[in-house]
Amino acid sequence: MTTPDTALAQLARGTDDIIKLEDLAARLATGRPLRIKAGFDPTAPDLHLGHTVLLNKMRQFQDLGHQVIFLIGDFTGMIGDPTGKSATRKPLTREDVLANAKTYADQVFKVLDREKTEVRFNSEWFGAMSAADMIKLAAQHTVARMLERDDFQKRFSGQQPIAIHEFLYPLVQGYDSVALKADVELGGTDQRFNLLMGRGLQEHHGQAPQVVMTMPLLEGLDGVNKMSKSLGNYIGINEPAIDIVTKTMKIGDELMWRWIELLSFEISLAELATLKADVAGGTLHPRDLKLRLARELTVRFHGVAEAEKAIAGWQAVVTGAGDTSQLPLTELAAPAEGLRIAALLTQAGLTPSNSEAMRKLKERAVRIDGEVFEDPQRLFEPGFEAVLQVGKRTFARIRLVVA
Repeated sequence: MTTPDTALAQLARGTDDIIKLEDLAARLATGRPLRIKAGFDPTAPDLHLGHTVLLNKMRQFQDLGHQVIFLIGDFTGMIGDPTGKSATRKPLTREDVLANAKTYADQVFKVLDREKTEVRFNSEWFGAMSAADMIKLAAQHTVARMLERDDFQKRFSGQQPIAIHEFLYPLVQGYDSVALKADVELGGTDQRFNLLMGRGLQEHHGQAPQVVMTMPLLEGLDGVNKMSKSLGNYIGINEPAIDIVTKTMKIGDELMWRWIELLSFEISLAELATLKADVAGGTLHPRDLKLRLARELTVRFHGVAEAEKAIAGWQAVVTGAGDTSQLPLTELAAPAEGLRIAALLTQAGLTPSNSEAMRKLKERAVRIDGEVFEDPQRLFEPGFEAVLQVGKRTFARIRLVVA
């Protein structure tokens, strides 16, 4: 049985801040199941690994016997979270929000235990609120307090417009904690202002203020920017197994440690310290550790069989030995006369443009079924099937079909 001290150490792993740590320790010591809340606005249909940093922490709470609430912000999604934005978000329609919310609910159970998860929608309470109720909520904070928020302050100083409804967002998110009687709320470091709003509103309503746990924002594949679909530096949890493997294997060695700490369930902090020493000492190659992480992530989202198939396909291409038929097959449309290599590579998503494809061709960085290819004029007709490769780690198994 996990002791409160052990549980606290597990839950603190990877967090940026816990407000207040002593409150969390005291609540864990009571032995009662805590109510753990995390909200997700369904502003896009797919979740990526960055979202799973919070989901992983929620799963830890579940495994320790606590009640996890996956809150879908179908009401707040129509306002639009202003966090980190230099301009007002375009509000989503009710139809957009509900469509995205359905895909969220389908995806989260790749991480969370379905039987132990309470799924809620904040339209449950906000849909029943009157205009007078919303005015009472808005009266809880001043404009001056809202302008203390960094992104609002920057927009105000830069004479960028701030819509009145954007001031409502932190209040609405904070009130969710009142409605759910949350003991703990999880969020990214960029959500700190909103999360603290929940503490204040709970106190106003006579509730014990929730513990706030902020999680780091996971850097994307570029190792610099927050993982984001708009930046294209993400791995979606619904992506094919081979894509999860190939993208994970491309991350930098320094980013690898960050991903392990925030995404791995299998590698403990104690083992992580040993692995760092092994890599530093030259007895462990970072590639082997990335492969271990890639396998863990792929198993989580696709199961063991698909993960092993993807790993085998990746190794076959990269090492030049093995069965490349393990790779998934992508069909590409081609005219009857065929496609030249530049268009083929671009259509397969292996190069961003035909000009980049030609540059790679001149560098002798293009391979077909493991052999260097250099002829820019050759036409590949429908029926052609092969593994195309650009560089060491960018590849795809394709078949051309008649357009």
